Amino acid sequence: MSTDHSVRPSPERPAPGRPGPAGVRAPASRSVFRRSPARRPNRSRRARSRRANVLTLVFCAVMAFPVYWMLLTALRPPAEIRRNPPRLWPSGLTLENFQRAMESDTFWSSVRASALIGLGTVLISLVIGVLAAYAVARFVFLGRRVFVLAILCVQMIPLAGLIIPLYLLLSDAGLTDSLTGVVLTYLVFMLPFTVWLLRGFVVAVPAELEEAAMVDGCTRAGAFRRVLLPLLAPGLVATSVYSLVQAWNEYVLAYVLLSSDDKQTVSIWLVSFQTTFGTDYGALMAGATLTALPVVVFFMIVQRRVASGLAAGAVKG
Repeated sequence: MSTDHSVRPSPERPAPGRPGPAGVRAPASRSVFRRSPARRPNRSRRARSRRANVLTLVFCAVMAFPVYWMLLTALRPPAEIRRNPPRLWPSGLTLENFQRAMESDTFWSSVRASALIGLGTVLISLVIGVLAAYAVARFVFLGRRVFVLAILCVQMIPLAGLIIPLYLLLSDAGLTDSLTGVVLTYLVFMLPFTVWLLRGFVVAVPAELEEAAMVDGCTRAGAFRRVLLPLLAPGLVATSVYSLVQAWNEYVLAYVLLSSDDKQTVSIWLVSFQTTFGTDYGALMAGATLTALPVVVFFMIVQRRVASGLAAGAVKG
């Protein structure tokens, strides 16, 4: 019996996915999935982003240059300050200007007067402003819209036009050359802005939170203290910073109302470095740096409490 070792031709294999001779589909071959190429970033968008970044850096540099020059002048020796042309980079630093500024006769008394005026203005404006803002935002009374409009109109009155009437009024009350008179005068200009700003924050807080607290047994004053007041932390911080900056840096009213050397503010103290014999630029810039430092420190302290006050009222209520 002979065996046929010849190679038989293999039957024609059907194309993948097509039916074969017996009607059976051949197994489909593995399809090769081509990955879609990654989207290329839009070149025009990247160019616009680069231009925006460059403009932002230029704007920040322009805004920060006066502060840099103030610090540089405060740390330079007198010979380096008068150099012509001036150098943008320091060649020698000294603390002599700060020492000369702090050893002046009226430095500490000016700091004390400015601190009392600034803190008094901030505390009184916040207490009165938050109560007035709450009343305007939550209660309906006759003339509420007129009151809000009057707040805006007060902000449009120029300060220079009120100096003489305010001086005569305080003179009749015996409050000229007094820190109390300066604080009351500052409140005239701080309270309208404080009420207007805090009113927006009070309106943004839902009244249902206070109503829920009163349903749980709180009085209106308790709901205000435990629910609304913590939620007003961002507004209180913004208002306190604004009031402190305005009261700390104000010059015209303080110069007119205060005549004693021991009651003058730091803004008036800075003028003492400009005399008929010339200007002591080193001590002046050192004094300006010392004047700006308390406001910067105050802002760095209070700005951390803004985020924690956003949800404090909802938790306590």
